[in-house]
Amino acid sequence: MEFRKRIEELLHTFLAEREDLFLVDLKFSAADDITVILDGDNGVTLQDCLDASRAIEFNVDREEHDFSLQVMSAGLSEPLSTPRQFRKNIGRELDLLMTDSSEITGELKEVGEDKIILTLKYRKPKEIGKGKTDVVEDREILYTDIKKALVTIKF
Repeated sequence: MEFRKRIEELLHTFLAEREDLFLVDLKFSAADDITVILDGDNGVTLQDCLDASRAIEFNVDREEHDFSLQVMSAGLSEPLSTPRQFRKNIGRELDLLMTDSSEITGELKEVGEDKIILTLKYRKPKEIGKGKTDVVEDREILYTDIKKALVTIKF
């Protein structure tokens, strides 16, 4: 069996046993450096990363194929990429970079299979007179319109 297919198969077998975890990204370099990025409905622990690493390492013969393996959790600096990742961040503020290069910041209200709904809060000029008025609106955004989505980090 091809090496990369074997790694994917082992990883998917591990994830089938751990339904609370899911794959965010799997990367192979030309030198067979493997990077696995996991996320979980309740976060990812160090033990989760160790278990995933062992599920791969203990089932591949290093005499047959040499590789390096890194298993890590999706950090706060990693963009959201799957509906499942968006779903676990409902109620948090997101910064979105759209495919048209515009930027949107709002609170994630709902997550669907093809879109999200953000609650936007902003100020706009009054229609009559001087000054501004507060506006709160919900906006549907298709995943296909999102270039990059990050959870806003607040201190």
